[in-house]
Amino acid sequence: MKSIKSWLFDGEKRAIVFGVVSGASLALSFLGAMEDPPFDPAWVAVVLCGWPILKGAVMGLVESLDVTADVLVAMALLAALFIGEFFAAGEVAFIMSLGSLLEERTLRKAREGIGRLVSLTPDTARVVRGREEESVPAGEVAVGDLVRVLPGEIIPVDGRITFGQTAIDQSLMTGESLPVDKGVGDEIFSGTVNQLGAIDFRATKVGQDSSIQRMVRLVESAEAGKTPIVRIMDRWATWIVGLALATALATWGLTGEIIRAVTILVVFCPCALVLSTPTAIMAGIGNATRFGILISSGDALERLARVTVVAFDKTGTLTHGRPEVTAVEPFGGLSGDELLAWAATAEQRSEHPLGKAVIRQAQRRGLVPRELDEFGLFPGRGVVVRAQGRQIAGGTLQLMGMRGLAMPEGLEESARGYQREGRAVIFVGLDDKVAGLIVLADTLRADARATVRGIEAEGVRTILLTGDHREAAARIASETGILEVRSELLPEDKVDVIRNGLGAEARVLMVGDGLNDAPALKTAFVGLAMGGAGSGMAVDAADGVLVRDDLRRIPHLLRLSRKAAKTIRFNIVLSMALNLATVVLAATGLMGPVLGALAHNAGAFLIVFNSARLLNARDTTSLAG
Repeated sequence: MKSIKSWLFDGEKRAIVFGVVSGASLALSFLGAMEDPPFDPAWVAVVLCGWPILKGAVMGLVESLDVTADVLVAMALLAALFIGEFFAAGEVAFIMSLGSLLEERTLRKAREGIGRLVSLTPDTARVVRGREEESVPAGEVAVGDLVRVLPGEIIPVDGRITFGQTAIDQSLMTGESLPVDKGVGDEIFSGTVNQLGAIDFRATKVGQDSSIQRMVRLVESAEAGKTPIVRIMDRWATWIVGLALATALATWGLTGEIIRAVTILVVFCPCALVLSTPTAIMAGIGNATRFGILISSGDALERLARVTVVAFDKTGTLTHGRPEVTAVEPFGGLSGDELLAWAATAEQRSEHPLGKAVIRQAQRRGLVPRELDEFGLFPGRGVVVRAQGRQIAGGTLQLMGMRGLAMPEGLEESARGYQREGRAVIFVGLDDKVAGLIVLADTLRADARATVRGIEAEGVRTILLTGDHREAAARIASETGILEVRSELLPEDKVDVIRNGLGAEARVLMVGDGLNDAPALKTAFVGLAMGGAGSGMAVDAADGVLVRDDLRRIPHLLRLSRKAAKTIRFNIVLSMALNLATVVLAATGLMGPVLGALAHNAGAFLIVFNSARLLNARDTTSLAG
């Protein structure tokens, strides 16, 4: 029983059931399959599909004097019933309901992301008062309070560190692929994750002023600014209704035959025209789905056709979003594999993403870390261990200095060169000297360069928007061929660039993956999220999703949307031409109501057939890197 009720109260499911029943009843009516029926089966379609149209037309007129296409359909339906043409009335109601259902299906989208974003803020915070720690609701933390956060905890409010050193995963806020080492005096943001050491900090922004809450407001405001697709027929409805009435009355007055006037109202109904947009959109969305792209609405597909700029996030979008070893530079006679093996030995108990990357690379090369005798962690600096009677250190230049390790000539300058390119460097110390460098970086997706080239071949410019450092952003831009770069951006900075920084005529497609990209995805003309690597919030905020994170499909998506827009325009012209021809035939008495209703079916078939060609559109993007 509960299942039946849920079907009855689900508008879309109910419309599908009513549509199927109505279609069957019209078939029975047309074929005369029922002997001596108590009533014409077409009445089923009139009631199930026609009643919502009649109700909508009356409510629109009474409540807001809104003349829509439903008004003309209601008049044609009532006129057909008045002269006893029940099949014509049911057919008109059925076709219009089908068009409405198709359009509503393309507009449906879940709006759930904001709740997930809010949930990232901890419910409580550990406030230090005197020598005592007190757990208080996070919303009650005041500016100036001293807050303590332990390793693995989420930072509850914005602040500035007063004690301790750690590494902070702030990809939520900035999209940076690597954790950022933080110490006394450094700023930290709510919603980011303290990965290593315990820290104390003074709260600087709390409640609605905190970074995480600003992101919530950005998403909400961008959500409110989205404009739903406007039905073409509703824009023209007042003129069409007036023209239809005038033509029908003039024909009745000149010929004295009311059936001609009713036929004109029937054929004037914009059934084919109403199907022009949703059928093309559904075919376009279906094609995109074949290539691993989910488009949330017809409005989004239409907007894609007008995009002039594609803005990429860096981390997790153009790159894989995690550090990998890109170079091993040994000194003092060691081989690369020997240095990597010692580094893996030092990092085998580390939870730092850079240390894990070293372990992965060692495993790929078949290198086995030595058994540890001692392990020491220096948060924000690195690790020092003992294994097989030797001391191994892995970490920052500061750690090497703390341990008094001798630095080979030229090694420090080599490290600075890598860092200028936006790469991370782990110094590896062996006993009393530095034995070499392990170089790490977020690596570029194999399809990124071909994607950028394919987009620009469509006459669309590209730009990189990232929270990462200038050097890292410049390296990725150079490798992909993107000429315009904006780096070190917070989420609100990305929003500002999209709104104000790319020119008044810019219509931006934002491509991103992380929670920090959600406001930009919402603000952009169109938002496209990475489905595999992307966060749930990014997916919820976007208008479309690359399910398999396949960037190569973006040029095809741009071409597909433009083909869909051309198909819609052609459908509109074709449907209006058919309407004009049938009006002339009806006015001259060459077409009655039933034949007019059948002509609607023929017009609708042509529109659907033309739209269906989009389903077979091929991706012609060159996949050469």
